[in-house]
Amino acid sequence: MAPIDIDRDAARDAAQNELSKAIYPRPSLTDQLLEWLDRLLYRITSEAASLPGGWVTVTVLLLLAVIAGLVVIRIARRAMRSSGTADDELFAGHVLTAAEHRATAQRHAAQAEWTPAIGHRLRAVARQLEEDGVLSAAAGRTATELAQDAGRALPDRASEFVSAAGVFNDVSYGEVPGTEDRYQTVAALDDALGRRPSTGAASQASSAQPPWAPVR
Repeated sequence: MAPIDIDRDAARDAAQNELSKAIYPRPSLTDQLLEWLDRLLYRITSEAASLPGGWVTVTVLLLLAVIAGLVVIRIARRAMRSSGTADDELFAGHVLTAAEHRATAQRHAAQAEWTPAIGHRLRAVARQLEEDGVLSAAAGRTATELAQDAGRALPDRASEFVSAAGVFNDVSYGEVPGTEDRYQTVAALDDALGRRPSTGAASQASSAQPPWAPVR
């Protein structure tokens, strides 16, 4: 049987039609963007000979395409982080204590499930600050808002709050994989906060003291 001769364009179209069927997973926005760039680059390189300026024009167009792709990805990530939707909220569903979030994070970490471990560990940070009276509870608080509020309340650790929130946003919405190092960034902040005196406990203790004390 003679082989079927299919040119490059026809083969490409056939592959795209096959992958568009419902049995295949729907590509993400990033995948669609990369596919569009791939098609654009293919068209540019295949028609290089007919373009005015030849490969010089092709090189310029390629650079512009790459820059455009990077800009679109950057804008999309910023929009995801600042959209303020319910998906961006630190707390959703059941309300857990700081200790419960911390224990859940440690269980995930023991299984090398770094993304959920990071999420619960940052929630432990937020809940601990609320339990200690450093921050007031705020429904719908995002990781970025947590970093801003906590940084104002504890300016000596402002940069650590920003780093921890950045890790949370990256692994939750930025398609960045969770890793042990990223988890340790958040865990170190949580551990440091656990070693500081509780503001709530301190204020209760001071209020229980009499307004004066005898001179010894």
